[in-house]
Amino acid sequence: MAVPARSTNSGGAPSLQINAGETYRELVGAERAAVLLLALGEEHGREIWQRLDELEVRQISLAMSKLGPVSPEMLEHLFVDFVTKLSSKGSLTGNFDSTERILMSFLPPERVNAIMEEIRGPAGRNMWEKLSNVQENVLANYLKNEYPQTVALVLSKIRSDHAARVLAILPEEFALEVVNRMLRMEAVQKEVLDKVEQTLRIEFMSNLSHTSRRDAHELMADIFNSFDRQTEARFITALEEENRESAEKIKSLMFTFEDLGKLDAGGMQTLLRNVEKDKLAIALKGASESLRDFFFANMSTRAGAMLKEDMEALGPVRLRDVDEAQGILVNVTKDLAAKGEIMVSKSKGEDELVY
Repeated sequence: MAVPARSTNSGGAPSLQINAGETYRELVGAERAAVLLLALGEEHGREIWQRLDELEVRQISLAMSKLGPVSPEMLEHLFVDFVTKLSSKGSLTGNFDSTERILMSFLPPERVNAIMEEIRGPAGRNMWEKLSNVQENVLANYLKNEYPQTVALVLSKIRSDHAARVLAILPEEFALEVVNRMLRMEAVQKEVLDKVEQTLRIEFMSNLSHTSRRDAHELMADIFNSFDRQTEARFITALEEENRESAEKIKSLMFTFEDLGKLDAGGMQTLLRNVEKDKLAIALKGASESLRDFFFANMSTRAGAMLKEDMEALGPVRLRDVDEAQGILVNVTKDLAAKGEIMVSKSKGEDELVY
């Protein structure tokens, strides 16, 4: 190839001579869109064309009809420029809806549902891990309508602690039959196991996101938990005037800093190992005396004395800082409970897991 040399085209625009029959020139305006759509072709460019208005179609069509030869260098430069600008502006947003919409354009619905179930569904590498992360009441409600042998197979494949919670919810006579089937269960053929997995995937997991709608009071309780105490009190008071029943239900579902006093000794010690000491000192400045005593009772004498000294050294603390520190401790508790490292009961003596 000859060394490129600059020249001027008939319209006065500068061009770069590539070889005897090919020139490079900058694409401008509608030409750029025209080249991109030309490169995408009929199949891939159809949806873009359909989104353009009448004026845009006319402008791009006119530019396309006058393009003439487009060299590989021109095309490469345009693509690089397009991708660079697109990535620098962050113009793409990926989410569940956009992913599902794209998949639906070229895959059958049942295949898309299976893929989206894998993405959206409960965490887990396979079907049995996913089932172990489904709320026990939801899983039990589905299994109670199945044959005892099928339920026995499912419960034998999921985590034993989760299987126990599901069994406890099932009707007693039915649950006992399931237990007997599990005791007599022999090796299951792979074909049978595959069929059960497929049925669960199609009939249960794929519909889980549509059937397990979260209770509105639970959602509002989480939102109220995120308020500072003044905002929380303001909303609770206003709601009590309009709908006392809903207000009381939300308050019963809320997990507050004072609820940390419902942790057992092991849970409290786990929490103490996972919080920053300066945040703990600030949080306890605004705690009730009984909750402070509970924290100190679960610490060594030396650690408790050091914490008390830190609290005294703080002096007066802004209420906003106390709220923030207490919120951090509550969130750490929720995270630890979600990981199964601690248990939080609604009241002392209960074994019901809240988070």
